[in-house]
Amino acid sequence: MNNRGFDVALVIIFGLLGYLFRKAKCEPGPLLLGFVLGPLLETNLRRALLISQGDPVVLIERPISAVLFAASAILLVMMVLPAFRKKR
Repeated sequence: MNNRGFDVALVIIFGLLGYLFRKAKCEPGPLLLGFVLGPLLETNLRRALLISQGDPVVLIERPISAVLFAASAILLVMMVLPAFRKKR
């Protein structure tokens, strides 16, 4: 934008990073979503644990959060299971 050395170097670094991700066939959507939502998730998790005085059970006490945790666990198992089947 300002033709400063730092700006040009930053564009080159992110260009190379994007090229490497494309060569590795990584999807940019989940990476971008993780970069945007990661800090927000971490802040709210820390806040919830501070309110509950460090008790992680509060995260699955409510039915909505328990269902979301269960769905996340099921999706994670569904993503990892094919990798284990290929090795056998």
